[in-house]
Amino acid sequence: MLRFATSPEDMARTRFALSPVFELLNLLRALASPHGRGVPKEWQDRLRDRYRHLATSRAAKAIERLHTGNSGANFICPPPRKPGQTIEDDLAAIRRAPPETVRAEIDFYTRDEPDDFLNAPDVQDRLADFLRQAWRELVADDWPRLRLLCERDIVHRSAELGRGGWQAALTGLHPKIRWRDGGIDLIGRRGGTLDLGGAGLLLVPSVFIWPEFAVFDDDPWPKAIVYPARGVATLLEHGPPRAPDHLTALIGRSRALILVMLADPASTSQLARALDLATGATGDHLAVLLRSGLVERARSGRSVLYHRTPLGDALSGG
Repeated sequence: MLRFATSPEDMARTRFALSPVFELLNLLRALASPHGRGVPKEWQDRLRDRYRHLATSRAAKAIERLHTGNSGANFICPPPRKPGQTIEDDLAAIRRAPPETVRAEIDFYTRDEPDDFLNAPDVQDRLADFLRQAWRELVADDWPRLRLLCERDIVHRSAELGRGGWQAALTGLHPKIRWRDGGIDLIGRRGGTLDLGGAGLLLVPSVFIWPEFAVFDDDPWPKAIVYPARGVATLLEHGPPRAPDHLTALIGRSRALILVMLADPASTSQLARALDLATGATGDHLAVLLRSGLVERARSGRSVLYHRTPLGDALSGG
């Protein structure tokens, strides 16, 4: 079993963040697998033709070599550095990863059969260029909704943290992740006890890790746990929520979509990104829904979050 030993300083520095490149790499691996674990058949069917084109490149084959069933090279999936991490942030981190660390990781995964592509001096740039193309073709269109789901998870767990401390925030993270005696147990992972040394821990909600979890525990990378975001199973099985026809006819398509998506709390900017609407227009729609008694709002930290009222639930079929 792997255990992160924590101190009060560690817990004060622990934070949540998103990792777009982690989602992309997990999706690529699922599409390369005959089983597609973690990605429902409907998603596989929709993306399969796009993936076949990408899979013929040397970069795609190289990325497959940098991963086993139990681990993967960290330099192509660096832990996020800031709360609003973007795919461009991730790609920049890949390009500037320490060359000696990159070489050590490549040598580890190709020690039985060297790879000319991975031995190229510009391999980091080549891989980053491929991942940018794969992002555009496989993830970019869905990312606003996927990001909203992960951000909602962070809002929920941050609230749990404020109410009941880290034990409450970590409860339900994953059946194999447990808070015990001031530390975090990761069942089924090898490694003994690792002291976080006051650096804290990254907690990263993910869509395509479901139903597993992942751990970053190698130096020199920040220590991190990637876990399934709340509600991911529903999203993957049924797709993004759709507004009922009767609701669209009554209040309009944009307001209907906003009301349907507010089954869980969200901010104006989160809804605007998820629905590809202007922030000002989204705020105007929320103001109408608020005056109509269909939504309520409350402050959470520095954000104002909206959620449906019982009347909004009834009207939207919730």
